[in-house]
Amino acid sequence: MSDEQTSDLTRHRGQSKENFAISPVLPGATIGILGGGQLGRMTAIAARKMGYRVHIFEPSPQYPAGEVADKEINAPYEDEAALLKFVEEVDVVTLEFENIPSRTAEFLAGHVAVHPSANVLHICQNREREKCFLRENNIPHAPFAIVTSQQELEKAVAEIGLPCVLKTADFGYDGKGQVQIRTKDDIARAWDTLGGSRAVLEKWIAFEKEVSVICARSPQGETRCLPLSENIHTHHILDVSIVPGRVPDSVKAEAERIAIRIAEVFQLVGLIAVEFFVGKDGELLVNELAPRPHNSGHYSFDACVTSQFEQHVRAVCGLPLGDSRLLSPVVMVNILGDVWHGENPPDWVAVLRDPDAKLHLYGKRHAKPGRKMGHFCVLASDVEIALQRALALKQQL
Repeated sequence: MSDEQTSDLTRHRGQSKENFAISPVLPGATIGILGGGQLGRMTAIAARKMGYRVHIFEPSPQYPAGEVADKEINAPYEDEAALLKFVEEVDVVTLEFENIPSRTAEFLAGHVAVHPSANVLHICQNREREKCFLRENNIPHAPFAIVTSQQELEKAVAEIGLPCVLKTADFGYDGKGQVQIRTKDDIARAWDTLGGSRAVLEKWIAFEKEVSVICARSPQGETRCLPLSENIHTHHILDVSIVPGRVPDSVKAEAERIAIRIAEVFQLVGLIAVEFFVGKDGELLVNELAPRPHNSGHYSFDACVTSQFEQHVRAVCGLPLGDSRLLSPVVMVNILGDVWHGENPPDWVAVLRDPDAKLHLYGKRHAKPGRKMGHFCVLASDVEIALQRALALKQQL
């Protein structure tokens, strides 16, 4: 970004949705989405079903969301001219993932309502700011320390204890940018692995389960949570989501309470996905926040009255939020590029043969190991039956 562009963006710093009247953006209007991945694609599908037009802003062409949008602009997020062209034709802007420069959201907020706000984006795209937000607001989280050198890391490890995990401050998802420290001999290697940059050291939590709650909040302050999802990760990537999550009702209620509180502290408009560790005694610790639709909420497309994607559209457009209740127990399984054989996709008939299975593919052109290519859901009268059938279908793929 040039100095002139930086100056123009800085002029809009501090401006946000409060500059715009809180009035509904009704169907027939145009929603702008920053980011062209599968979350943008599924949000666009929900918006199109409701009668909205959708414009995508995505630096790279041939991304999934562009296939279902009315218009797509391909330019860097720092390209001021392209951003102005984009914002001239939309009535509200949202985003599909948090690794978008917050200054881009700030600039756009000088011209149109942007949800979630640049402030929420700024906090959630950085682990240090996110952890400090949790601490400052007395939201339960794992003990952590900020370290800027190997010497500080050694001191922090001594204070927090082993094992622990070192994470980069910026741009981490799906397990990227983190290294576990099991012994003192791992400290130097961990610091070198992360490039010797500013990082967050966290206590390693011996959790019983990982769960998540997705909370929607409207400009009017209305909130609704999707049913809690129990999540199983493989190699740090979400593998299976089980809904309803197999935890006590008291844990579900507390997780929802925490998610709503986070949304309200943020004065969020849109969605916030809150990922938790569940301890042996049912204690909840917030692990990560994502101010957008979330992989663990994909089940809602098939199993809820209102999906997370429709709820996101409703929230950012200032509409009444929909009923988020679960219509059927469901298990969601991610489909990664690992199951492709060269350029040959798996046998989709194996999934489609099951009348209670729903297949969702994201339209990505090239499969790579670890890349999310799609997902499928299995619905059943009992969550254990759904899980058994979903895992059997996964094996067939």
